[in-house]
Formats: sequence, C-alpha cells, structure tokens
Amino acid sequence: MVMEYNYLGRSGLRVSNICLGTMTFGREGVDAALSHQILDRFVALGGNFIDTANVYSRGISETIIGQWLVKQKREGLVIATKVRGTMGEGVNDVGLGRKHILQSCEESLKRLQTDYIDLYQIHCYDDAVPPEEWLGALRDLVTAGKVRYIGVSNLCGWQLQKVVDLCKYEKFPPIISLQQQYSLLCRHPEFEEFQVCKNEGVGVLPWSPLKGGILTGKYKRGVQPGKSEGRIGVIAQDESKALQSAPAWSKYDSNENYWKLMAAMEKCATKAGKTVAQVALRWLLQKDVVPSVIIGATSVKQLEDNVGAASNWQLSKEQMDELDTLSEPDIPYPYEMIWRFNKERVNSFLPKSFVQNQL
Repeated sequence: MVMEYNYLGRSGLRVSNICLGTMTFGREGVDAALSHQILDRFVALGGNFIDTANVYSRGISETIIGQWLVKQKREGLVIATKVRGTMGEGVNDVGLGRKHILQSCEESLKRLQTDYIDLYQIHCYDDAVPPEEWLGALRDLVTAGKVRYIGVSNLCGWQLQKVVDLCKYEKFPPIISLQQQYSLLCRHPEFEEFQVCKNEGVGVLPWSPLKGGILTGKYKRGVQPGKSEGRIGVIAQDESKALQSAPAWSKYDSNENYWKLMAAMEKCATKAGKTVAQVALRWLLQKDVVPSVIIGATSVKQLEDNVGAASNWQLSKEQMDELDTLSEPDIPYPYEMIWRFNKERVNSFLPKSFVQNQL
C-alpha cells in the first residue's frame, strides 16, 4: 500500500493523504509499545503526517510520540499538535491567551522531543481572547523557528473568515489548514467553512471521518451493538455519553435515510473489493478541498485497513454522485435561495462554490 501526497492548503508543505490521529495513544489498551508499532507501520506504508494535541491523554500522547520521534529521521515527518485545552489548575492554564500559548508550545516541544512543530493549530476558538492576541503569539513562534506553519480547528464560518482576513491584512502568518469534523454523516461545514477554504486556499483535514464507527458497516439494523463493539457499542449501553462525533445508536437504528446510504456504500465496496469504511474515507479523499484525512487506530490491523482507502482506486463519478445525494443534509435558508438564484451565474475566473459542486 502506497499513499499519495498533497500540498497542505496554499503552502509548500506536502503531506500523506492519510494522517495518523493519535488521540487514543496513552488510553486504556493503547500503551507506548502498541503506539510505537502503529507509528512504525504508518511510516512503512508511506505516511508522513502525524496529528496530536497537548490535551490528548493530558500530554501522554505527545510524550509517546516524542519517545518514538527521537529515533526517526525528523525532517521526513510532519508533526502537528494543538493548543487551547486545560493543561493545569491555574487560571491561565487554558485558552488562547499569549501566556498559555507560549508556555504550551514549550511543553509540547519537550514532550515531543523536537526543536520545532511543523503545524501548530488552535484547538477551538476562544471567546475570551481577541484573535489578534493568539495570532500574534503564533507569529512570534514562527519567527523564533519553533513553529513552521499554523492552522485552526473547530471554527465556524465567520470565525474562519475573520482569522483569514486578519492574517492577510495584518501580516500574521497564513492559516494553511482547517481541521474539522467531516464525513458522509456530517456535511454541514460545506455550508460556510469550506466556502472560505475554497476561496482562501485553506486545506481541510477531516476528523471523525467514520463518525465514531457508525460508517464502518459493521452494525446491523435492529441489533444493538455490544459494549465490546467499538465506541458506538459503548455509547449504546449509555447514551448519555453520546457526542456529535460518536452518536447514539438509537439515532440511526430507525433512520431510513441512513440505511439507504449504508446500502449504497456496501454496493460500492463490493464492486471495488473494498470495505465500507474504505468507501467512507475514499469519498472524503476525492473532495478537492481535502488534502489529507485524519484516521485513528487502536491496532496495526485497523491502521492497515483504513490506509487501504489511500490510493490505487477511485469511486466513479456516478458513485460519488449517489453518495452525495443520499447523504445530502437539509439545506436551510438562506443557502437554498442563494444557490437557486445563482445556479446559472457561473464565472470561470472566480473560485467555484464548494456547495454548488458538491451538494
């Protein structure tokens, strides 16, 4: 299996089209030894892009990566991490204030055992801090050589446009990536955020591409998943633990549209000799706003299965169109009206609308 490599947004940084997400590193069942096996196999399969965050297992994920990283050829890898979450008991140990960002970067560098971070991302917007403050802190980290590129995660449309404009007109380093939840069951970012990405040259890094496992095809209608059957199975026993990225099984068990989508995905998988999960990942990889998809893995086998989506096959236009149609979200006002009025208003010299081409 060989991965493909794409430029990350409007930058010269090339990344494998599968990014290894490491949120599970350091959690129960995924110790340092297993994590290092997964990292070794990922690199052997052609992966060069690894994503973590300081809050993952409260720094343990970064520490595990650092223990592995010192034995690797550092320049051949693209290491991404994030800042914003709570990392201590102090009043300044959370958020996007300058003090917390500078301190967090130093701590991440120590845990990762590296002199620089390739992609430093804010984990979410901070309503308590003006973006000029955290962009200024990130600019200083870039100037100091401790960070190479900056990105954002979990922003809504107006926030992303505001930040992109500040970078453009106030001389902050450009935002090259948006890490956002995106899948066949989460397409709402197409309404706003991805419009900004298309217009401004920001690459999209989808997280939760399998929606917590609900897009793997391993669950059956009318059969509640058991506790040992992944995150969806655990949540099925206690739906108070449900998240948007790992939803309650009851939300989909009686959802006719979901089962129609799953049937179409199974048909695509059978025709291509692939798995349903690989079809879900391939659908994302064929969206031109997506340079790389973030996958998690708790075993080497799971990693290998997911990497099978990376290259040497394609979903046909007809298959993509069918999956697009079956997964289409409700189009609220004013989007439906704007798109209907502009359906015939096409100017080839302007950036194409993401939604008009995808929904």
